[in-house]
Amino acid sequence: MSTNELTAWAYPLAESLLAEALPRRWAHSLGVADRARSIAPVLGTDADLMEAAAVLHDIGYSPDVAKTGFHPLDGARYLREVTSADERVVRLVAHHSCSWMEAEARGLRDELESEFPRESAHLNDALCYCDMNTTPDGTPTNPVDRVNEIAGRYGADSLIGTFIRRAEPEILASTSRVLVRLASTARQPM
Repeated sequence: MSTNELTAWAYPLAESLLAEALPRRWAHSLGVADRARSIAPVLGTDADLMEAAAVLHDIGYSPDVAKTGFHPLDGARYLREVTSADERVVRLVAHHSCSWMEAEARGLRDELESEFPRESAHLNDALCYCDMNTTPDGTPTNPVDRVNEIAGRYGADSLIGTFIRRAEPEILASTSRVLVRLASTARQPM
């Protein structure tokens, strides 16, 4: 599948799984894909791959996809088993936004990491940047406000609230690395 075909395939799939059942999650996914397009200059030939992973990253929340209740694992398994998706998209969905830390809290880390090797660090950073700079409604935000929103929505003492606070330093570091790459690209002469 060519890169343009990848995004042409990803959007209708994500829409079919999220738009009706979870319209707010669909709006968020579209916003994350918008962020992916905005950082295309630092992604080079992986820009379409990132956009596809961005729009698909939360399909594991879909009632048609959710099996374990851990959306990165459910989404990645669905992509691999049902759609035979590009392996790199599957790995990015599986590991988006420090999912290994949540997997650990759920007792699923070994399962996640044995089934799905991580994609390159700069792409994992990029997807984290896109996700953590997008509100649940799909509008731009910043990672500090996004982490606070997630902790507030789920409750500070919940599994998600505890995970997101534990992941916050890595989320901030990931997004910072992307910002450094964006600034470097912006300074390069044309």
